[in-house]
Formats: sequence, structure tokens, C-alpha cells
Amino acid sequence: VQLQASGGGLVQAGGSLRLSCAVSGRTFSSLVMGWFRQAPMKEREFVATISGNGDSTKYADSVKGRFTISRDNAKNTLYLQMNSLTPEDTAVYYCAAETVGVLITSVYEYDYWGQGTLVTVSS
Repeated sequence: VQLQASGGGLVQAGGSLRLSCAVSGRTFSSLVMGWFRQAPMKEREFVATISGNGDSTKYADSVKGRFTISRDNAKNTLYLQMNSLTPEDTAVYYCAAETVGVLITSVYEYDYWGQGTLVTVSS
């Protein structure tokens, strides 16, 4: 399974960005997908996850109400809409896929990872 994340960039605090993750190599709808992020000098942390059919989602408390995870199974693409960004959201964002079929927040349970896309939020 190959994952290609894109959409990162520099944005001012209060602004918005939408990340995308193109997936190939496996039936996309069979994969539970997640977004994680890693800030400088910090461990990679869970951001959001979505079920294969898109009906179920889970968010980290730090992004709840500001970020929205979604997917388009016809386009084999995962999205993360990020609104009301703050400097604390600055990180490299990674998309990931897991094959167990359960919404999981642990970074260790995901089987496949994209290369990451950098989001920088200026104050």
C-alpha cells in the first residue's frame, strides 16, 4: 500500500488548510485511515481516524471541533480539513492505514504510512 500526503504549507494563526492523502495498492474502502502529526522534539501523536465507509470518526481532544477527517472512496483519497489553526498545530502531518478494521489511536497499530507533509502556523 502506498500513501502520498500533500497540502501542507505556511498559514497564519486562525487560518485553514486541507491535507490530502492519495492511496494505492489496496482496496481503499477496506482500510481504516488515520492522520498523525509530529512536532519538533516531540513524539508522533494521533490526530484523527475514520472508518472504511466513512461513517465513524474519532478525534484527539486537541483538534476536536476544529479539524474534520473525511474520505472519498471513489477517488481513493483521505482528507483532513484544518480550521482555526494555532502555532501549536505546527508539525509534520502523516496519513496512515491499518487493516484490522477498528478505529485505533495508537501509532503502533497502523501498518502503512505516508511520507508526511509539513504544516507551519505562524503567530
